[in-house]
Amino acid sequence: MSDTLAPGALVTLTPEKPVAGGRMLARLDGRIILVSGAIPGEPVRARIEKVEKSLAFAEAVEILELHPTRRPVTGDPRCGGASYAHIAYADQIRFKADVIRDALKRLARIDAPESLAVAASAEQGYRMRSRLHWRDGVMGFFLEGTHRVCDAAPSGQLLPETLAALGRVAERIRAAELEGEADLDVSENITADSRVVHINLSDRSHFKQLEQLSAVAGVSGLSWSDPTMKGDVQVYGSPYVVDRMTVGQVADGPANPPVELRRHVQAFFQANRFLLERLVGTVVGACLAGPVLDLYAGVGLFGVTLAATGRHRVTAVEGQPASASDLGANAEPYRASIGVYQMSVEDFIAKHRDEHVGDTLVLDPPRSGMSKEAFSGVLSVRASRIVFVSCDVATFARDLGRFVQTGYHLSSIEGFDLFPNTPHVEAVAVLER
Repeated sequence: MSDTLAPGALVTLTPEKPVAGGRMLARLDGRIILVSGAIPGEPVRARIEKVEKSLAFAEAVEILELHPTRRPVTGDPRCGGASYAHIAYADQIRFKADVIRDALKRLARIDAPESLAVAASAEQGYRMRSRLHWRDGVMGFFLEGTHRVCDAAPSGQLLPETLAALGRVAERIRAAELEGEADLDVSENITADSRVVHINLSDRSHFKQLEQLSAVAGVSGLSWSDPTMKGDVQVYGSPYVVDRMTVGQVADGPANPPVELRRHVQAFFQANRFLLERLVGTVVGACLAGPVLDLYAGVGLFGVTLAATGRHRVTAVEGQPASASDLGANAEPYRASIGVYQMSVEDFIAKHRDEHVGDTLVLDPPRSGMSKEAFSGVLSVRASRIVFVSCDVATFARDLGRFVQTGYHLSSIEGFDLFPNTPHVEAVAVLER
């Protein structure tokens, strides 16, 4: 690259489109520049941050002509990963649809429909799960790209009552004289009337005054652990929250019964309280009547709900210990309709290769996507329909491309804005053959 793109240099750019990760793509003398804090079509002065072989990264430092969709931002957008916060919400939704389409086109050579819809969420107080950090007597999110703690409140992701409860937890931690660092897992139910906190100490941290870790108003359960321990210390209450969900009925079918799902504070669960039931309803509605194999089942969000409808025989597989334990408990009322396997997807596939365990395959892999072993094994299941849920557009496109190469075709796709003001978007695709 030319000296013009040396770190620290100021350049004038007009971004063209959004890309995965929250930046906007611009070009300068034929070179690609990924710009933060900008909007497509908005001229900016940007400072070059980093230069790589084929592209550079920059930050908008001056807006030369305000875009009609630009809005004021409260707090630092790097706190909570809110790199879309300066963009009017309707345009955030449009950009996220563009990002999904672009990833499918570039990485999977799949043409997604122009009508691809992304379900919108309320922007404030949507998070039911979060991880905060304790450093030097301060609790908050990490400032993006650093290990510096920033105030979570301005991001708007947590409810006011959650922030107040966490403030009281911080007071208890100070009173207990925590020496060192800690990370805090916070989980609450949809209605926010149950909230649990787990304090993960680092390997060189300890409390001096353990008796000061007592009950906190607004927190139904408090626990802690350190790396030297087996298990957790439950200070009081329960490490679980419970949600009661009602998922809409399948077209021309009976109404689905309500489902109760418990989840441990350290178990994975979808984070957005406002879109949870709609997401589950979309997955359940896409499954064929009959046997379903639910891989990466978590606490049973999809698998248990499918079993509860009475229209499916579900095989649910989960390897993460806390989630697998919850899955077993949540499946208990429906044991005639669901079988639970507490093992990794790779181990399950190795033991059941070539068995026909589902007409429909439900996949909700981690952000890293499916391993090669899992993907190869999944093909042996010979499912006629795959319902694929993903939180990462790059691995989502990669894995969808693999399925298309083996004879599946994309039947439908929909987005869910589970993390407003951030670049993240959940996608649900239905594949058939």
